[in-house]
Amino acid sequence: MKIEKRWIISFIMISVVCTIGAFWPTVTENNYVLSEFGTIDHIVPADVAWMLTSSCLVLIMTPGLSFFYGGMVGKKNVISTMLQSFICLGVVTLLWVVVAFSLAFGEPVGFGSGDHFYSFFGNPTTFAFMDYVGVLPHKQLANTIPFMLFALFQMKFAIICPAIITGSFAERVRFISYLVFISLFTIFIYAPLCHAVWYPTGVLGSYFGVKDFAGGTVVHMSSGFAALAGVIVLGKRKNSQHIPTNIPFVLLGTGMLWFGWFGFNAGSALAANGTAAMAFATTTTSSAAAMLTWIFFDRMNGRKVSALGACIGAVVGLVAITPAAGFVSVPESMFFGFITALVSNTAVNCKYSKKFDDTLDVFACHGVGGIMGMILTAIFAHGEDASLLHGGWNVFGHHMMALVLVSIFTFFGAYFLFKVTNFIIPLRVSEESEHIGLDLSQHDESLDPKLKPITEPHYG
Repeated sequence: MKIEKRWIISFIMISVVCTIGAFWPTVTENNYVLSEFGTIDHIVPADVAWMLTSSCLVLIMTPGLSFFYGGMVGKKNVISTMLQSFICLGVVTLLWVVVAFSLAFGEPVGFGSGDHFYSFFGNPTTFAFMDYVGVLPHKQLANTIPFMLFALFQMKFAIICPAIITGSFAERVRFISYLVFISLFTIFIYAPLCHAVWYPTGVLGSYFGVKDFAGGTVVHMSSGFAALAGVIVLGKRKNSQHIPTNIPFVLLGTGMLWFGWFGFNAGSALAANGTAAMAFATTTTSSAAAMLTWIFFDRMNGRKVSALGACIGAVVGLVAITPAAGFVSVPESMFFGFITALVSNTAVNCKYSKKFDDTLDVFACHGVGGIMGMILTAIFAHGEDASLLHGGWNVFGHHMMALVLVSIFTFFGAYFLFKVTNFIIPLRVSEESEHIGLDLSQHDESLDPKLKPITEPHYG
């Protein structure tokens, strides 16, 4: 079989990166800027144990997402859909080590001075190949755990974000093109947005005062709007009707996501403390409320109670509480799940949304869920002048301004990156490949043992 240039180039790129890693000079603790780092004595063992656990929990969410999505698509596309999530564990991990962590948490690049300095992204050379990322705690970013542990915890967020997008264009995207897109998305959208919200001088966090406890804005809004852009660029499938292949896969994936989300939200306290415990509680309560609301609302609208609906509702509740998990009470989290489930359910089933072939309703669930979470956080977050209900009219206004800016940046940024990717390598598979299914046409694999692998001709 003829090997295409795109795969040769891809192999050369990974070879160069890994070879550079072999000869990259090791930075010792003696070379650290001690004003930025604490000492070993500042590390709290309990916090380290909890953050190691949380990092594992967040990692398992990506395989969970692959089961969640894989069970929803048609039989001819299960493997390809699951692999699109799973491959992020490889692609984003290396990108994060080489440059993306620096873009997200490196030396800030922005405008202003002193207390009025606001940054947009980090210097890409600050922590290139994990320079200065070791066992010492960072005074500003994580002062009780090794900085390496903080970097790994944040890496898991970066991994699942592009994986979420895949549900929108499932069953019609070329695999190599998808790899190009998630690389561009991580570098040019996720990392800068992560910096703008979570870095101490980031413009969205420090100037607009955006509260995002665990990624409602950074992860879910960005992936939701990128999903919408992808749907528009790729267009509709030839056959947009399909029967979910494996509902038990969806149930399994939901359970893994729910389980991992405790690390996602409670781990974002960055310590084993009361805030982590509260985030743990609000996470599961919001999800429970959303799951029940979803199935009862379906029944009220003449639709039967379904396992699929219960799973989607549970995930929507998890999305909704993410930005507020450590900022609100348990009773308030119930309302988060309830109201967001109503809005997302309406978005999924409205006639207008049917004009777009968002295969697995990523925007209606993650995009709308992230938007609702951001709005509700600006209304309910506890603390003096912290939200609308606590005297923070200005904070609420700034949140709404930031919501518009993030929506514009993530949608049009992703739209541009999809167009760039399509220029480099066409995004959409051929009509014949789509008919055969991506499992066979892209990967020579199939759930059906009766179907033989395709080796010639090669379907792109």
